[in-house]
Amino acid sequence: MRKNGFLDSLLGIFTFLTVGAGLYMTFLYAPNEKTMGAVQRIFYFHVPLAWIGFLAFFVVFACGVAYLLTRNIRWDLLAGSSAEIGLVFSTLVLITGSIWARAVWNTWWTWDPRLTTMLILWLIYLGYLMLRSAVEGAEKRARVSAVIGIVGFINVPIVFMSVRWWRTMHPVVITRTRVSLATPMLATLLVCLAAFTLLYAYLLRHRARIALAENALEEIRVRITERQFERRER
Repeated sequence: MRKNGFLDSLLGIFTFLTVGAGLYMTFLYAPNEKTMGAVQRIFYFHVPLAWIGFLAFFVVFACGVAYLLTRNIRWDLLAGSSAEIGLVFSTLVLITGSIWARAVWNTWWTWDPRLTTMLILWLIYLGYLMLRSAVEGAEKRARVSAVIGIVGFINVPIVFMSVRWWRTMHPVVITRTRVSLATPMLATLLVCLAAFTLLYAYLLRHRARIALAENALEEIRVRITERQFERRER
């Protein structure tokens, strides 16, 4: 317990410091973009949110595979926890993207391939979480959730590649051959990416712990219900 507490504190401190550094670099260190001006600074939140959202959904995919192979309920609880955080991050991606689009494209929303596939991804994992709350029985819920989590992840590479496969207005600043960012901008992006990665790890660690406690309580309730039923039968 002491070791876990120390790790939590250490992770929390690093997260706080890195988030603080990211905010400082976003608003005070990185220069204004010549064309878009100050609104471009939302990029330092928008892109890391998207990347870590993808990471969260990959964890759902990996945990789904692990559950089907081992039938260990802990993998399912970790998958559900990661899906919740990933959905929050994806929601913020859509919100920050809409704010940027309003300033640059003069519209809150357009059915651009990147935006459309991202919305579909958001709906998939919203459905995943709704399904988890609707299915009764831990084993059945875990099994169904694992399949949905694995199949749903197929849309993540589609979202990522949408700007390369179809005509799109969505900007591409990082490719395999070039990075169209000035050095201060790239440094700010990397620090913000590190900050959101640590924040995701911090939130996942705590949410998974809560999920374990909730599962333990559910098992206790099931046992109490079974004993009460047995007494009535007697």
